[in-house]
Amino acid sequence: MSAYSTYSDQELVAAIKDRDQLAFAQVYDRYLPLLLRHAVDMLRDEEQARDVVQDIFQMLWEKAGELEIHTSLSSFLYASTRFRILKQIRHSKVAEAYAATLQQEMESGIASTDEQLEEKELRKKIEEGLSRLPAKMREVFELSRMQELSHKEIAKQLNLSDHTVKRQVSNALKIMRESLNKGLSFFI
Repeated sequence: MSAYSTYSDQELVAAIKDRDQLAFAQVYDRYLPLLLRHAVDMLRDEEQARDVVQDIFQMLWEKAGELEIHTSLSSFLYASTRFRILKQIRHSKVAEAYAATLQQEMESGIASTDEQLEEKELRKKIEEGLSRLPAKMREVFELSRMQELSHKEIAKQLNLSDHTVKRQVSNALKIMRESLNKGLSFFI
């Protein structure tokens, strides 16, 4: 291996193209500390920096036969490292943005689900209250509150006095309030 330490970068690249493992080991030993320091400076994370630099050396070995370096080996390795780091940073920013969007959608979905549950519970309480009303009172109440008829219109339609309609609606509201108040703790 000592003979390889005297080789120039161009000679080492030529030997690596011929799949010379000792030449590759020399490049690794020569540039690992420098590339690692460069990657740590950019990433501020030694473990990620080691992964990036290992990827660069793996790429160098895997593509050795088709390697075309038009600059110096050091420039090629630094540029490859910088490119890989920027790609990783871009990817992590996209992943973070996606995670934030997903979290936001989940939270709004949870709120939506909570609202749906509350609405369902409210409908259930209203139905319970309506079921407790006597038939005629229920009919008067539904005409008043759901079809929004006036007391006079209800009285005329059901052949009742205005006073009777007013009393039926008042009593129905009292029963409905009691029914809803039983379920009020759910909404607080």
